[in-house]
Amino acid sequence: MTLQSFPRISSSIVFAILLSALTASGFTGIAFADGTRTWEQSKFEDLTKGTATGVAIRSTGGLELAPSFKLLYATPSTYIWAVVADEAGNVYAATGSPARVYKISPDGHATIIFEPQELQVQTLEVGAGGVIYAATAPDGKVYKIEHKAREQGAAPKADSRASEKDIPKDAAKPALDPSWSSSEYFAPGTKYIWDLVLDKAGNLFVATGDHGEIYKVTPKGEHSVFFKSDDTHIRVLALDAQGNLIAGTDGSGLVYRISPAGEGFVLYSAPKKEITALALDRGGNIYAAGVGEKRAGSTTSPAGGASSISMGTSGASTSSQTPGMTLTLTPTTSPVIPFPVAGGGANGGSDVYRIASDGSPSRVWTSHEDIVYALAFDSHQQLLAGTGNRGHVFAIEGQEEFSDLLKAPASQITGFAKAPGGGLYAASSNLGKIFVLGPGPESEGNYESDVFDAKVFSRWGRAEFRGTGSVDLLARSGNVDNPDRNWSPWKQVSLTKDSEMGVPPARYAQWKAVLHAGSAGPVVDTVTLNYLPKNVAPEIEDVSVQMGVRYQPLQKSAGLTLSTDLSGSSGGHFESPVPSTHDRDAVGVKWSAHDENDDQLVYSVYYRGDGETRWLLLKDNLTDKAYSFDASLLPDGGYTVKIVASDAPSHSPGEALTATKQSRRFEVDTTPPRVENLTAASEGSQIHVRFRAEDGFSNIKRAEYSVDAGDWKYVEPNGQISDAKSEDYDFKADVEAGKDNTSEHVVVVRVYDKYENMGAAKTVLRRK
Repeated sequence: MTLQSFPRISSSIVFAILLSALTASGFTGIAFADGTRTWEQSKFEDLTKGTATGVAIRSTGGLELAPSFKLLYATPSTYIWAVVADEAGNVYAATGSPARVYKISPDGHATIIFEPQELQVQTLEVGAGGVIYAATAPDGKVYKIEHKAREQGAAPKADSRASEKDIPKDAAKPALDPSWSSSEYFAPGTKYIWDLVLDKAGNLFVATGDHGEIYKVTPKGEHSVFFKSDDTHIRVLALDAQGNLIAGTDGSGLVYRISPAGEGFVLYSAPKKEITALALDRGGNIYAAGVGEKRAGSTTSPAGGASSISMGTSGASTSSQTPGMTLTLTPTTSPVIPFPVAGGGANGGSDVYRIASDGSPSRVWTSHEDIVYALAFDSHQQLLAGTGNRGHVFAIEGQEEFSDLLKAPASQITGFAKAPGGGLYAASSNLGKIFVLGPGPESEGNYESDVFDAKVFSRWGRAEFRGTGSVDLLARSGNVDNPDRNWSPWKQVSLTKDSEMGVPPARYAQWKAVLHAGSAGPVVDTVTLNYLPKNVAPEIEDVSVQMGVRYQPLQKSAGLTLSTDLSGSSGGHFESPVPSTHDRDAVGVKWSAHDENDDQLVYSVYYRGDGETRWLLLKDNLTDKAYSFDASLLPDGGYTVKIVASDAPSHSPGEALTATKQSRRFEVDTTPPRVENLTAASEGSQIHVRFRAEDGFSNIKRAEYSVDAGDWKYVEPNGQISDAKSEDYDFKADVEAGKDNTSEHVVVVRVYDKYENMGAAKTVLRRK
């Protein structure tokens, strides 16, 4: 709820609400930044603003070395949708644009083993003897890919490069490997096949879209519908230790446990609409990633199509609620498979849920920016999440406890597979690349902080460091916000000597930490830079004077002064409203001011009359940015107000600076005009009235009259224009019918000056 929800709440009520909230939360005072100041970085939200290379950022704060992350192979394809690995450590990549299956050996040698007519290869599975099962989209089919040596009865070599010596090794242009063959294995008659999984008996389970069905294909090629969901798409599959199939859906975000007999039980209905990834740990706990916001009535669509999958034509605009799975097709070009824009929006970010072995669910991780495409456990049984569209990999360690491990040079991390030696293969899209993640840490990593703006020219003192292991700390400074534009060079900071950083005085600063692997893992917990801003004078932007306004002093409570600006600065601080009331006998002065040093400011108010040279003090030591006084203190006349702002509360005697600003000239007039020479004479049925109105300072604004307590009526002066301090009036007033024979009439006149001061007089007319 925002303050805009209550447009009629007075400023005093708003102030009272704010004060109560601050007091209730234990807020008892404002600590103004005086003298030496510090810039400290340790929190996750601050550290993520910097640039980490080979360095992980912990959600609890601090930095440590990330696991090693090396490029193995960059495919010519734009998208890698899935990866699997065989027992020899070869990794197979299912790609789109163009649609292919690549085989990449542990040393990075790549060949194409399958190139279908469909638009993309969606998912893969490795079977016994190195058989590869590949599913395509959008006309979903499952292909069986085998090495020809196996077809002929010979066992294929773990690394078939010996029979591939005629294949060019140019990674940018891999050749189609002639030693592999493919055949159509299963066609379920649906457009989408999302995932494949093999059980220990060699049965292949096929997760499909359109009708939310899972097919079971036996080793003999016999197939049947194994399970049907109410949702339109079965998105992901996994097998638990008991041989149960775990399935995640798109539409209602369901996680099923399906027995070997095909009996399904919903373990969890996630708050998100789509389950994009599954992973099971050794304890039988299930981890599921959910994305997309659920909408009423959108869980399913009419038979034959899902609302979250759009198929377009040339020139048509399509959209999807299914992250990474929208297919936008044109008749004449290769498919464009866009990923959703990062930052939440319609997709609402991602959650990762933990369904414990007893069935109880909980959310262990959430992000409004990142969309989870893949989950896997590393060799240390740490859960990793591959995300887009920033290409980050997160290690999820516990309830809302995680580390931002790394950022890949690609937009999405879309799959994981086991790599030799305890590492993981990580696949990316935009562009399609294969990396090796871990198992050990990087030998060296560096982190560059965000650029810090001290707001003013500053002298940089010591750097304080808290951490362990082998860490080098460096710093630099400059006077433009871009460090590439002629800043000082990086200078190493001593972490053992009590010495200054040695960087030149400047407005901006930045630090860098270089972490070196060793017996004790390097950790950076906190880095603090001390600096002393050069004092600059306050600035007063505006001074205004309003007649008839009385400002109320802001309250002080429990050592907390809530002034118009809590810190005296304009740099994004809260500006509490100044309560005011209407009081025609008051003069209100209001001003705006700030201090680039964020110094606490005090104000003095002076005035000077027209023709005077000396400023007279009205009030000093004000912390509010408004002051009012009785207009009767000033004789009628023209005046100017001067505000003096001082930063003395934040500086030693003799070091304070001031600023002054004058208001525009204003006039004070509290004396009412006079009515003189009022006469009334009877002339038949009318009364002839004459009088003069005079004011000592301002022009006569208007005059009115009333006869015998009748309605007030406006009367113009002689000459009609009322523009002088003295005006004459001569007019005839009608007597109300029925009273024209009355022997006595009362005539009252009243006149107003420019400032609404009013003077009045009356006369009695008696007829003889």
